[in-house]
Amino acid sequence: MSARILVVDDVIPNVKILEAKLSVEYYDVITAYNGPDALVLAKDKSPDLILLDVMMPQMDGFEVCRRLKADPDTAHIPVVMVTALSEVTDRVQGLEAGADDFLTKPVDDVALFARVKSLLRLKMMMDEFRLREETSLDLGVIQPNKDQVEGQVRGRILALDDNNFSCQQLSNIFSEGYELVIESDLDEALVLARGGDFDLAVVSLASNSYDPLRFCSRIRTFEETRQLPILTLVDEADTGKLVKGMELGINDYVMRPIDKNELIVRTRTQVLRKQYQDRLRHNYHRSMELAVTDGLTGLYNRRYMTNHLATLQQKWEGGEKPISLLIMDIDFFKKVNDTHGHDVGDVVLKEFSARISKSVRGIDLACRYGGEEFVVLMPDTDLAVAMGVAERLRRDVAENVFEIPKEGLSLEITCSIGVAMLHGGEDVDSLIKRADEALYQAKRDGRNRVVSAS
Repeated sequence: MSARILVVDDVIPNVKILEAKLSVEYYDVITAYNGPDALVLAKDKSPDLILLDVMMPQMDGFEVCRRLKADPDTAHIPVVMVTALSEVTDRVQGLEAGADDFLTKPVDDVALFARVKSLLRLKMMMDEFRLREETSLDLGVIQPNKDQVEGQVRGRILALDDNNFSCQQLSNIFSEGYELVIESDLDEALVLARGGDFDLAVVSLASNSYDPLRFCSRIRTFEETRQLPILTLVDEADTGKLVKGMELGINDYVMRPIDKNELIVRTRTQVLRKQYQDRLRHNYHRSMELAVTDGLTGLYNRRYMTNHLATLQQKWEGGEKPISLLIMDIDFFKKVNDTHGHDVGDVVLKEFSARISKSVRGIDLACRYGGEEFVVLMPDTDLAVAMGVAERLRRDVAENVFEIPKEGLSLEITCSIGVAMLHGGEDVDSLIKRADEALYQAKRDGRNRVVSAS
């Protein structure tokens, strides 16, 4: 995994040692010897990770970290503080400044590369989602939410621990601000994780009744839990397990005896990151949804339908399962708009779409083809069945008035429907054209009827 890493330290030998270690692993290393230069390089060179010394003249590492995290251009760059300080209060101060982790001098190679690889994996994934969100915003597919709160909402934590004292300690620490679920059985914890919508898993590595690394591995295997952050509680004797766990995808750890403040800060960091990541993923899926759906009715749009139909047609060639298509048009819709206004027309379109959705099966695809024209694509459906569905929909529209509560209106609406079934050797355009011809035949015959294509 190649990446650009910024090393910041006022002691030249320290910089050269880290630069040499990272270069051997094929990382692109840039260096700075004070805080102000580091801030400039971070902004100009966009490193993927920053290794930041704490004790520096002019500006210490804590202040550099705070400024990095306050700048939108550098806020998402992971920062690992490299320091000779070993007090818990120092680690907490760094974490509160925004640091993602700490390494203690002299830097252990195993710990260094475990942290680097873990944070780089996370950053690459987050960068991809941020890029997709920026693209969606630029295209106007999604809109920025000015009311969105970046801060943490109440998080859900799943703890796997079989020590009564440790469980009670976790209960006390997380009593405010979190919903905590504690489980001592590995299989039960996995079931909970897959269905519980948790923001963090806290796993004790000191256990005689379960294999904590197997739990971490399984978490990374299941689709539902693959992005769930894992924070481990580590005894001094379990550092070997920790290194292996970092390779499996553990996000963070706290050494025992547990310092309450450190655990709270590390937990808050992981939960906030998970919730931010969830927002990015939600916006991405929402942008994809909006790109293929009609904004007014919520049905698929014409582009998606034609691509989907082409795919179905390719799969159908040489097969025996029929494919049918309905094209329908609201009768005299222009009169509705001219008489009552476009707001009422929009209500009619949405209600008509809702009735289509209720009349078709889950495997069918309904779309707004344009204006007041709609299409339903019906795989595994012959002409007789498609005609039955079309007739049922026509009756539902004609026999049940469209209520417009805001205007105090009850409108009688009808529709005309053309139905066609895909023939052997026929292309998509021909199928749509035949269904469209059947629709116009229905209109010529007096509207409010279903006609099948010849």
